[in-house]
Amino acid sequence: MASQSPPVIVLVGPTAVGKTAFALALAGRLEAEIVSADSRYLYRGLDIGTAKPTPAERARVPHHLVDVTTPDRPWTLADVQQAAYAAIASIRARGRLPLLVGGTGQYIRAIVEGWQVPGGAPSPELRAELEAELARDGVAALAGRLAAVDPQSAAQIDVRNPRRVIRALEVALTTGQSFVAQRRRQAPPFRAISIGLNRPRPELYARIDARVDGMLAAGLVAEVQGLRDQGYAWSLPAMSALGYRQIGAYLRGECDLAEAVRRLKHDTRVFVRRQANWFKPDDPALRWFDAGRTTPDQIADYILKEIRVVQSAP
Repeated sequence: MASQSPPVIVLVGPTAVGKTAFALALAGRLEAEIVSADSRYLYRGLDIGTAKPTPAERARVPHHLVDVTTPDRPWTLADVQQAAYAAIASIRARGRLPLLVGGTGQYIRAIVEGWQVPGGAPSPELRAELEAELARDGVAALAGRLAAVDPQSAAQIDVRNPRRVIRALEVALTTGQSFVAQRRRQAPPFRAISIGLNRPRPELYARIDARVDGMLAAGLVAEVQGLRDQGYAWSLPAMSALGYRQIGAYLRGECDLAEAVRRLKHDTRVFVRRQANWFKPDDPALRWFDAGRTTPDQIADYILKEIRVVQSAP
């Protein structure tokens, strides 16, 4: 029997490749609604530095999982996955196409592959304890503690990343489950058609530089200062995101603005290279398109053809 429920369209690609423009065009052509899979879009007030879709763009196409929390209330991967599944179900129930868009590979994988993510909301007290230990003893000490309580996770995650180590410890200490239990999978109740956007690296790097310059012109420094004036600590995950971390260093007097901008451009390039680890060119689940040599209409035509294949399958 053919499946009549709309599939989920997935659009991935590195920072600055042009996902937002393509997503808006595709949504208009396909009668889709956008479900964000960008870890920074979750936070209200982080607009310029995240290149968040503008209010006009969000009025043009419904967006989900954008501006859903404040910088001092981070969402877990389980929170994101559950909210994404709820948004996808609601969109499909209305007979529209869910368009899952983002560059946060962990979010995309967890949603599309059905990771069984440990719950366990972060404990403010435990988080404060771990943050204090990080400040006092460094990430290596936290990694050693993780190795003692959850050796499986310590062997598999990037123990140089303090946020990952802290979250793994939170899961292990509050739920008794191994953090990498999220690697278990249960197929979600939808089929995905996955599209990847890419560009040659020199072109992508030029777009990154231009985007950073545009953010500065649009008021990034004032945005970061405004968040700090509202009382958001520099140590929050949201405030250590790309753009906010580098401008924060300038505002604290640790470097001049030119150096902060240089770091931001450099760090964004490094981030793009890390993003590539999540989405491989030879991934058979992804159909790649060169964003500089392909139009949204061409991708929409490909998607419509694939939808017919999916909906005729048993």
